Amino acid sequence: MIDRVIKRSLGQMMKGVEIVSASHDGVTRAYCSHWVTQVSFEEPIVMASVSPKHDTHPLIVASGRFAVSILAADQVDIGQYFSYPGRKFRHLAPEYLTDVDGWAVVPNAIAWLGCEVVDHVTGRFDHDLFFARVVVTGEGRLREAPLLYSSRLGWRSAGESAREPGQSVRDRLLARLEALGLPADDEGDNDD
Repeated sequence: MIDRVIKRSLGQMMKGVEIVSASHDGVTRAYCSHWVTQVSFEEPIVMASVSPKHDTHPLIVASGRFAVSILAADQVDIGQYFSYPGRKFRHLAPEYLTDVDGWAVVPNAIAWLGCEVVDHVTGRFDHDLFFARVVVTGEGRLREAPLLYSSRLGWRSAGESAREPGQSVRDRLLARLEALGLPADDEGDNDD
């Protein structure tokens, strides 16, 4: 059992909401996740954390691929639908997924990613980690605010800038370096 303070602290973490789907042998399943993340700049690699108890898991293993649909803030109904095992609702909302060239994606999402698994970490955690290369994408409503989720705060909408317009912390720090007579370049620094 996880410590209560740790659980509450982790619950403050706010993350984007995605629908992860997989298909194999004519069966498609999907679940709502906020545990998908980009893990590489050099290559377009993402990592999805998937419970082996979920019915999407064996489809990802069998097919070696999955799709990630990034939800907009006005798609909380879709997020909630896929937050429960589909069998509870007898998969009664097929309109929440559509096929695009063999990828099961959420219509009208911000964007979607077609991902091919390149590595699978299993047996170390209560969730398996699937590392996958993004091989195809579909643009949707890229200018829309994304849907966010935190187990402590629930569903939220992103969208407003946290920075004041025209204000740049980077520019202020560069000015401080200049005032001290220090170079602003990063030659010799190896702290990528």
